[in-house]
Amino acid sequence: MHNTSWSKTLRAYVKKKHVLQDHEKSVNHLQSADEELEIFTKLYKDWKGLDDYHKNEPTLYAKLPSEEEPLLLKLREESRALFLQRRSRELLDNDELQKLWFLLDTHHTPPLHGDEQMINYEDFLKVQKEAGYKCKPFFQASVFCKLLQNDPFGRISIMQFFNYVMRKVWLHQTRIGLSLYDVAGQGYLKESDLENYILELIPTLPQLNGLERTFYSFYVCTAVRKFFFFLDPLRSGRIRIQDILACSFLDDLLELRDEDLSKEMQESNWFSAPSALRVYGQYLNLDKDRNGMLSKEELARYGTGTLTSVFLDRVFQECLTYEGEMDYKTYLDFVLAMENRREPQALRYLFRVFDVQHQGFLNVFSLNYFFRAIQEQMKIHGQEPIKFQDVQDEIFDMVKPKNPLQITLRDLIDCGKGDTVVSILIDLNDFWTYENREYLVPDLSDEV
Repeated sequence: MHNTSWSKTLRAYVKKKHVLQDHEKSVNHLQSADEELEIFTKLYKDWKGLDDYHKNEPTLYAKLPSEEEPLLLKLREESRALFLQRRSRELLDNDELQKLWFLLDTHHTPPLHGDEQMINYEDFLKVQKEAGYKCKPFFQASVFCKLLQNDPFGRISIMQFFNYVMRKVWLHQTRIGLSLYDVAGQGYLKESDLENYILELIPTLPQLNGLERTFYSFYVCTAVRKFFFFLDPLRSGRIRIQDILACSFLDDLLELRDEDLSKEMQESNWFSAPSALRVYGQYLNLDKDRNGMLSKEELARYGTGTLTSVFLDRVFQECLTYEGEMDYKTYLDFVLAMENRREPQALRYLFRVFDVQHQGFLNVFSLNYFFRAIQEQMKIHGQEPIKFQDVQDEIFDMVKPKNPLQITLRDLIDCGKGDTVVSILIDLNDFWTYENREYLVPDLSDEV
């Protein structure tokens, strides 16, 4: 009994000694690590020129590396590339999309709704379990409810759901593709970035196969101007990638992948080869002296040739010109404004031209300043000029501005008739059409 007690005491002593030794080693290791960190911190502060009171706290704003820091630039570039590659691998590929369609087809919930296969929420969750982790974000209750319509059995169309998935995957793929051209990595593209993106996209669009390589630079300029005219109306020189994805322009551009695109669809698509050649051809036809630029006299022949000289004077005053002449890029902005007068961005462009006194609104003086040119053209063509007072009252009745004496850009956009207002003040042909609308409408009805 005594021997047993002595033995237990000895084991406890030995165990305690080992614990103390382990604790001592741990303390020594921590002290060594602390000393190592202290030495490293001192060396780092000396290298960076930091004082002893400097604290390594995260900053709210991280300055982008400059061109004088090539190593940091390369590190940032490689880090972004790896991040985008990782995000790309997280997307569904073609095989996975085919597998998803097979699962939806297998687990569809009868009966058919017309010709469409439907699926209820229970079978929806079955597909989720078999589809894999990449598909999990699409199989949310919120997505099911979003696609739920008037089916009496509480089901959704598997085709609509599959199209939803395809659209999401395409948006993510396109976002990653555009981000590769985002040199700054700030979520926006500059003009040169978007030019590079479209230039490298051309070979993948069958509808552009017929374009000569010498025309590529003009095509890219034509395409890019539409993005910047509508998505950068304040002319900041950059567009958010999010805005590019939200608009329909990329859809129009990628529509050119369809080899069977009809002639009518091509003509109505700004990005098609016929449309780009039409706009560039018009520019060349206007350029009578063949110097690659347009003077005011040359631009006066645009359209039906009935734009007023006062309006053209103001265009050349407000827009970027080179020794009083307009280059192709500035001409594209002009064409986009004239062909899309109903759009807010076009009205913003034209409002800047109309705002002669730079007051931020149009008054009676501004309207009369432009309408006098219409009256003069009417006299030249042997027509009795319309009194300005009548036109003024009609314009204010159409716009119904908040201030009865001033028309702002917001008033012009909100009234829904801004295109009519600007047209009757800048183009004699448009004014004549507006004045005779009551006689023209019956004729059109008879033709129909």
